[in-house]
Amino acid sequence: MSAKKKSAAPGGAPKRGKPPVVMIHGAFVGPWSLDGFAKKFRDEGYEVHVPSLRHHDKQKPPAELGQTSLTDYAADLEAFLDSLDTPCIMVGHSMGGLLAQMLAARRDDVHAVILLAPSAPWGVPPASLLEIASAQAMLLNVGFWNSILKPDQHVAGHYSLDRVPPPEREAMFARFVPESGRATFEIMHWGLDMGRASEVDARKVACPLLVLAGSEDRVNPPGTVERIAALYRERATFENIPGMSHWLIGEPGWEEVAARALAWLGEV
Repeated sequence: MSAKKKSAAPGGAPKRGKPPVVMIHGAFVGPWSLDGFAKKFRDEGYEVHVPSLRHHDKQKPPAELGQTSLTDYAADLEAFLDSLDTPCIMVGHSMGGLLAQMLAARRDDVHAVILLAPSAPWGVPPASLLEIASAQAMLLNVGFWNSILKPDQHVAGHYSLDRVPPPEREAMFARFVPESGRATFEIMHWGLDMGRASEVDARKVACPLLVLAGSEDRVNPPGTVERIAALYRERATFENIPGMSHWLIGEPGWEEVAARALAWLGEV
């Protein structure tokens, strides 16, 4: 893990009484993807930590990345949360949103969770034909579940970064890193995963959750994200943001998304 315990937040000390915030990035990227969100939260007086998921700090990761599980990512993050010695707020984007759910179900020291276009846990069915087709297409690449997956510029540009202006999109994609085939399998093909790596016991998530989806998101579309929110019943607040896509953390309009997240924290 690259983050350090109790690291000082730029822009001044955290305001007294505010819990620390742990932000969890998604697949194929690193902590840099949450730079804008982290700054907004720090400007509001939060102490923010953005740890790097295992092997996501390398353009050329070791071979074991291919067989790294969601449970490995979660174990690393849980060890980091243990180092904080205080209840925290978790913010997770995409795969990071799934990891945040997994951790919230394991721990009783999570103050609140903000899920940004989160991936679905085990048992939540896809709400769109594109999700189903994408999962089926992945199976044509036999053995991908034990391999390192390289980022695909076409896929990223048309699905994740589709609303990011082209020059910024190219600069962002240049920072993408390889991803674990096993973790990808555990997310996209949970019905075939006998280990149920992505399973979340929603009954054990006691904290409030803000669950945000982009109306134009084709990776984790609003119908699927709403099903995720439904797992947590009255504890979850679901919002479908008009005109936004998957990159809620950096596409045009992301500042309003961050402002909504901060306003919700003020309410809870």
